[in-house]
Parts: sequence; C-alpha cells; structure tokens
Amino acid sequence: QVQVEESGGGSVQPGGSLRLSCTASGTIFSINAMGWHRQAPGKQRELVAFVAAGATANYADSAKGRFTIVRDNAKNTVYLQMNSLKPGDTAVYLCYGVVKSSRSSPTQTVWGQGTQVTVSS
Repeated sequence: QVQVEESGGGSVQPGGSLRLSCTASGTIFSINAMGWHRQAPGKQRELVAFVAAGATANYADSAKGRFTIVRDNAKNTVYLQMNSLKPGDTAVYLCYGVVKSSRSSPTQTVWGQGTQVTVSS
C-alpha cells in the first residue's frame, strides 16, 4: 500500500510565505504525477498545482506567479512553495500522488490527509 503525508502548514500574515512538503511511502513502483488541491469550507475543491513525470508544472490561474511546485524524485517528495500569500489562500491543502505499486498494477491516485494553511492579519 502507498501512503501520502503532507506537512508545513501554519498561520502567516498576508504577503508571507510557506513551503508545504508531501512525501509518498510504501510499495512504490513509479510515481507518474504529484500535485496539490485545496479545500476551503463552503467552496469548491480546487486544483492548485501538479507536475507529471517528464513534463512542466501546471498551475491554477490564482497560483501562477506566486506558487511553485518542485518534485524530488529521489525522496518521493513534492514541495509547494507559496509566496505572496493572500487571505483567499486559506484552506486545507491536500497532496496526491498518481502511483503504481508494481509494473502490472493499475494506476491509482492516493491522497494525503491535508495540512491547514491560514492567512490572516
């Protein structure tokens, strides 16, 4: 089984920065993509950023120019560097990995439990 765990959330002032980390562990044959969604109460779940193997990163319009996603394949880890944070960025940030446990296994999407980001004065 594959597990995904996020860390790095917290409370910051507007204009501040946070770096979120996400690590996949367990029986992993390959990781085809990793990314981040966010969920705020009363709002629709939103794709923030993702990166697939051998491809450039993709970002939501609200994240472009402020957020950067970086993948460390050796550590099965992806980071989300968030700069110039706004109150509207407040949400639970959830990491996912698109993974295969073996060569013959089907691809599955595994989600972490989420980490809270709060941006307020």
